[in-house]
Amino acid sequence: MAILSIIVATIAAFAFGAAYYMALAKPWMAAAGIKVGDDGKPANGASPTPYIVSFICILLVAGMMRHVFALSGIDTAGKGLQAGFGIGIFFITPWIFINTGYSDRPWKLAVIDGGYATASAAIIGLVLTLF
Repeated sequence: MAILSIIVATIAAFAFGAAYYMALAKPWMAAAGIKVGDDGKPANGASPTPYIVSFICILLVAGMMRHVFALSGIDTAGKGLQAGFGIGIFFITPWIFINTGYSDRPWKLAVIDGGYATASAAIIGLVLTLF
């Protein structure tokens, strides 16, 4: 059952990311400096590589969160949501801000990406504890 919860949590976070970044596509692409084609879509949009890598990375995060939750006794939806949110806002998002600062990229990019990381980790935490 553990592997199923990890897969479902990964799919949920990935789907949320699709909706989140579709809603924030223009400001994210501008902040990230993504080259766009005449149609306004990313020039590298046809490549599946970023999506595959993203899915694998989310899978790794969900798997490790499941392990940490098991060790910590996080076993209710409320605890999972809270722990996931905490992981997103206090672990993942600060690293995004560090990388953004050193790469001299716009802070707006860190805010957008950090928002996704926080919400996705909360979703993963919730889904993991529903199984």
